[in-house]
Amino acid sequence: MSINKLLIANRGEIAVRIIRAAKELGIKTVQVYSAADASSLAVEMADEAVEIGPASAAKSYLNVEAVLKAAKDTGADAVHPGYGFLAENANFADAVEAAGMAFVGPTGEMIRSMGDKASARRAAQSANVPTVPGSDGVIDDMEVAQTLAASIGYPVMIKATAGGGGRGIRVAENAEEFATLAPQASTEAKAAFGDGSLYLEKLIDDARHIEVQILGDGQNFVHCYERECSLQRRRQKVWEEAPSSALTDEVREKLCSSAVALAKAVNYRGAGTVEYLYDDKSGEFYFIEMNTRIQVEHPVTEAIVGIDLLAEMIRIAGGEPLSVTQNDIVVRGHAIEVRINAEDPSNNFAPFPGIVGEMRAPGGPGVRFDHFLYQGYQIPPFYDSLLGKLIVHADNREAAITRLTRAVSELKLGDLKTTVPLFLALADDPEVKSGNVHTKWLEPWLEANSNKLSSKGGL
Repeated sequence: MSINKLLIANRGEIAVRIIRAAKELGIKTVQVYSAADASSLAVEMADEAVEIGPASAAKSYLNVEAVLKAAKDTGADAVHPGYGFLAENANFADAVEAAGMAFVGPTGEMIRSMGDKASARRAAQSANVPTVPGSDGVIDDMEVAQTLAASIGYPVMIKATAGGGGRGIRVAENAEEFATLAPQASTEAKAAFGDGSLYLEKLIDDARHIEVQILGDGQNFVHCYERECSLQRRRQKVWEEAPSSALTDEVREKLCSSAVALAKAVNYRGAGTVEYLYDDKSGEFYFIEMNTRIQVEHPVTEAIVGIDLLAEMIRIAGGEPLSVTQNDIVVRGHAIEVRINAEDPSNNFAPFPGIVGEMRAPGGPGVRFDHFLYQGYQIPPFYDSLLGKLIVHADNREAAITRLTRAVSELKLGDLKTTVPLFLALADDPEVKSGNVHTKWLEPWLEANSNKLSSKGGL
């Protein structure tokens, strides 16, 4: 089916991004919104807009019935979930397709299979993709779990099958900690995701977080190379770049080929991300999970390969084959993305919603700022603190960091406290400049460099 009208079941910067991609494809757009987002940029930009509930996400953006009603009432023939909210909700994907509309993403069955971390691990193993030593599947019995943890060897990661965003994860250094932390991880995941089942993985110390962007139309599959997302706070990514400076050409080929092998094994449809831990001491990499949606950090991949991933997703959902082959995809230069959040880094990153005052967006060669802001906009306190993503692209990593410093310094959002000081400090750090980081690097650095994180942002 060809898509004529697309409903965006999301908000913020990703809603704006989807609207732009759809318009360039000649597709009409419908933006759903909560009462708190009535004055949002996405509402203004879309061809149509429908209020679907109050500020609470549970009663609006997570309300499947309200979203589907808006789609039916406006004659939409496709739905794009963006990331977060309903993006990896298999029942929602099923419901969209049952209503006769295209879901811009994989099928519900595929989301269940790959969104469940234990199931995804089994799929990876069947495709000969290396996995972290751990349990073969879900563990329901705590005594069995403790025995397995001892055989794997401490420290071990206790991970919720349905977890995400760093929730439902604990690290146990010994059996005593395991007995305490495993029930905590299960309870947290049950509350957040409705599923408290767990699985175990060996903890790989000082690992890097590397992920591969893949695209598939169910028959043809390609990778768009890798991103490195090792700079994380509380397991939340804050700085992403592509390609990774840590990989040799040989490792890169093996890593990316393994991601394509997994996509082929499950006949993947849409955009997806295969995530790995990489041990640069041994040169080994291990599959950890697959995200069956577009990622927040997709623009760094777009920058280095020149492919509009959102447009590709929409075309695939409309029944078109991939527009590119693997030979068409070539890496050019280096890109970095930083997440501009409404948080005060000088106050333990406390949320800081407010009104956007005098606004100045960065520009110039190789600079992209994906956001949903305008002067006078009241940032709602009900949702994620992400305001926008600043992406820079240059000929090499050193030039990209220099460009990032310049671009971040240009950003002005009135008196809002944002994560801008963090990125100015990181871009000036010798270890960041050398690429000598891993997933546990940032938090000790924050403790040691708190004096550099003043609330002043921009020029």
